[in-house]
Amino acid sequence: MAESSSLCLEMLIEQARTYPPRSANRQKIVAQIVAQIKPKLWKKINDPYYEDVLQQAWLYLCANLCETTTGQAYDPRRASVSSWMNFYLKHRLQDVWRDQAKIKHFFNNYTFDLTSENNYTFDLTFEEIEARPIVPPILEIVKAWVESDETGELSRIHLRGSHHVTCQLLILRRLPPETSWRELSEEFNIPIPTLSSFYRRKCMPLLRQFGESQGFL
Repeated sequence: MAESSSLCLEMLIEQARTYPPRSANRQKIVAQIVAQIKPKLWKKINDPYYEDVLQQAWLYLCANLCETTTGQAYDPRRASVSSWMNFYLKHRLQDVWRDQAKIKHFFNNYTFDLTSENNYTFDLTFEEIEARPIVPPILEIVKAWVESDETGELSRIHLRGSHHVTCQLLILRRLPPETSWRELSEEFNIPIPTLSSFYRRKCMPLLRQFGESQGFL
């Protein structure tokens, strides 16, 4: 039964690879693959970082299952797709714990005498220092999608009467660190309400569609 399930997964992966990235057909097949993998994933109960790392693992799968994007593409000759995911999960979680241990060691072995100009002394303890957040590379993935504009849709949709103000341009300028609407308004000599309305009506639906296709939303 397990062998039959593995063969079915590999067939789905091969089928997904025949369709273009972000196409509806590939999205449907990847959703089936994810549903079959979920019960087989390694779990770490009560680990404070597990859920964040799991989200990174799903992003990693979507980006590298069919082709190399953010890492090495999945190779069925080396491991099953569930083993590939579990390997990523375990090692990424180990990396996170190793980073946290280094931070704790640093602050437990060094004393900081932080005194302001007014001679107020601040006690700095490890518990008071916020742990470094685990941020999936969503921004990089979105930016790459906007810049490549493989379908040409982002550069084709533009503000009426201003062909240079496209969805591609506005999305890139509004990605962190975002350019304010006031700056964009002054740069293009277009009222803020006009720009923001165009962004909300035309650009946001495209962003939302891409986010859903990648499993971000």
